Amino acid sequence: MIGLSSYAGVMESLMNSAEEQQPSSPLANSWSKKQESSKNQKPKSVGGFVLVHAGAGYHSESKAKEYKHVCKRACQRAVDQLKAGALAVEAVAAALVELEDSPFTNAGMGSNLNLSGEIECDASIMDGKSLHYGAVGSISGIKNPVLVANRLLSEAQKGKLSAGRIPPCFLVGRGAHDWAVSHGIPPCLSEKMATKFSLSAYKRNKRKMELAEKMDTGHNQTKKRRQSSENENGSGCLDTVGAVVVDLEGNVAAAVSSGGLAMKHSGRVGQAAHYGCGCWAENACNMNPYSTAVSTSGCGEHLIRTMLARECSAAMQSEDAHQALLEAMQNKFISSPFLASEDRVLGGVIVLRCCRCVEAPPSQNIQGILVEFLWSHTTESMCVGYMSAQDSKAKMVWLQIPAASQRCPGSRG
Repeated sequence: MIGLSSYAGVMESLMNSAEEQQPSSPLANSWSKKQESSKNQKPKSVGGFVLVHAGAGYHSESKAKEYKHVCKRACQRAVDQLKAGALAVEAVAAALVELEDSPFTNAGMGSNLNLSGEIECDASIMDGKSLHYGAVGSISGIKNPVLVANRLLSEAQKGKLSAGRIPPCFLVGRGAHDWAVSHGIPPCLSEKMATKFSLSAYKRNKRKMELAEKMDTGHNQTKKRRQSSENENGSGCLDTVGAVVVDLEGNVAAAVSSGGLAMKHSGRVGQAAHYGCGCWAENACNMNPYSTAVSTSGCGEHLIRTMLARECSAAMQSEDAHQALLEAMQNKFISSPFLASEDRVLGGVIVLRCCRCVEAPPSQNIQGILVEFLWSHTTESMCVGYMSAQDSKAKMVWLQIPAASQRCPGSRG
């Protein structure tokens, strides 16, 4: 049976300062705050919310402090943008840059090294207002891959290229690197992106692989080695980072960035770059009453085969967001027929949904945004941070599932 940790929080508008503690269950806690803004107020003074994650995986508790600090900084960076009047897509990109610059996360600086000892990163971003998306896969020599993804998005919004050519939204490898440099994003030597921690992990994993190959005595030994290596080198570095944001106008955006699995094959592209798998953002419309934004983390192959980001976004149109997320994780991920052959299903999501609400008489011209934020994961741990534009500092949550709650080989949760 897979242990499923889930959380639901609700934030309304803030002029009313009343706080109400809601009932909680073993899987969820929730609360609400009143936080309303008048149309006469300046955008930079109120409004906006950010939710970030430092990955769903198997994190060392000794680094919990560092993960929490980087999540706090990412929240603050996004909120600073929102207070300055930035749109959600600009704020979410700012949060990701902070997460990528940390040597403790598996994104940008300090990313996992592949089999060849090189860093290749994936990233994507989606704007819920325009529904445009930008992504890069297996890109090397760029410090902040999310900036390339964001530039692809913004360039696509300008329309067709010369001779009626369609602008790209997803670039990989050397082509992605060259495009980034040609659009003013500075290159960074790959050796400068590796940290002492990522290099030592690579050397350690390489020795383990070489030893395992020498000891390989047949199929059973190979299977046993693969199962044990998940905790030792692969799953231990599933800390893809991501963020979701809503701005004062109610626009949502989502982004995700990753260095990929440790010791991955060169050229491998994970869920962080794939459409509908790494992130999703979609403003409310006639068909959908809620705006939604999702960012995922975990084993890229599992998330790609289930398109978990888009599935969770679609589920958020249900009235009960918490129950909808639990059912989506169970039915669309843990028990998905697309993952029936997997012994363990590894993933996590952060979700934000919002809608406009008018609680005061129309004559007062007061309109608020109801924001609900949730997260869920099947991995051993996940670090999450969140902050509204009215908060003085970000709030942090370090989530862990007991080892006994993890899936046993061969079982279905």
